[in-house]
Amino acid sequence: MRNYTPIEPIDYLLIGNVTQDVIPQGFSLGGTASYSSLTARAMGLRVGVVTACHPGLQLPELDGISMVRYPSEYSTTFANIQTDHGRVQYLYHRAANLDISMIPDTWRNARIVHLGPIAQEVDVKLARAFPESFVGVTPQGWMRTWDEHGRVGYTDWLEARYVLESANAAVISVEDVRGDESIVEEMVSAIRVLVVTEGVTGARLYWNGDMRYFSAPAQEEIDPTGAGDIFAAVFFTRLEYSRDPWEAARIATQLAATSVTRKGLASVPTEEEVKANLIEILEG
Repeated sequence: MRNYTPIEPIDYLLIGNVTQDVIPQGFSLGGTASYSSLTARAMGLRVGVVTACHPGLQLPELDGISMVRYPSEYSTTFANIQTDHGRVQYLYHRAANLDISMIPDTWRNARIVHLGPIAQEVDVKLARAFPESFVGVTPQGWMRTWDEHGRVGYTDWLEARYVLESANAAVISVEDVRGDESIVEEMVSAIRVLVVTEGVTGARLYWNGDMRYFSAPAQEEIDPTGAGDIFAAVFFTRLEYSRDPWEAARIATQLAATSVTRKGLASVPTEEEVKANLIEILEG
């Protein structure tokens, strides 16, 4: 059984579970499914999300996003703790898995398909299920494991080559791979376009045997949560449109840098910010 708004054609399909993030005031909505879908909408696309969560979870922040929502005993629930040595993360609950049977037929020819696992919930076979679409991947959730206390750590991603060889582009953070450059090199060898984000310093892009750095403008960091998901949605959207990874990375770096100056889903760029950055970069 699923809960959904009417199934209309979309441009951008996001597959991944929304999250409840623990904050001092209680909970806030999070996850790649939330940050990236709202960003893609700000980029002017019709967006759909396939997700699983508890039936009682309210999603008013995602009004205007088409949802196919499968009921689960729990919603995926994280606590994100920022420390001087990086983020410490705990997974308290995990929602159900997502597979091809859960994707509406109307959405299987979306221009862009974004696989955004956050806790091993997205079936890797989905990477090869959309031959007519641009497939973008943010694989952080496939590289996560957790102990009996819920503390999240790194795990080897055994299906990496299977997924990456089928995808058009992937975005990871240097934190996702614990700074291990040998993992980055393996990924570069398997995919056409790879971005490694590096927090406040910006990002590096590998394409066609070349690598370039993109510096982020200095900003007062309030909350970095979601910045990588915002980067990915902007990057995939612009890359699918322009076929120019360098341009896509410049725009994504600018908008992701601005996002850290605001908390939670307020960090998602507005349509006005998107337009201003596009004009600045394309005309500058």
